[in-house]
Amino acid sequence: QVQLVESGGGLVQAGDSLRLSCAASGGTISSYVMAWLRQAPGKEREFVAGISFKGVRTYYTDSVKDRFTISRDNAKNTVYLQMNSLKLEDTAVYYCAADRTLSSIAVRTTDFGSWGQGTQVTVSS
Repeated sequence: QVQLVESGGGLVQAGDSLRLSCAASGGTISSYVMAWLRQAPGKEREFVAGISFKGVRTYYTDSVKDRFTISRDNAKNTVYLQMNSLKLEDTAVYYCAADRTLSSIAVRTTDFGSWGQGTQVTVSS
């Protein structure tokens, strides 16, 4: 069981960049695959990006591929989401999540064992 806290959200213009951070406590993230999910107003929660235990494998939803990069620093117990070329449709609450098995990110599920509280990202034109 691990506790997660997201930070770094805010209001930006289309085309700008933003970096989200997820700090973990109560456990080492090296024991977990990590992911970022998001939920836009009126829409279902969506898988955005996932990363394997040591960061060798990454997974992305098609809409963010080549724009977003997920990374992890296990020594700092922290996960990041670098978001570039932001679009209006990226506006959502972004959540950090953790799970014990690789299948959670390999199948791009939204069902994870641990969740953060979320951080708001708003992209304006």
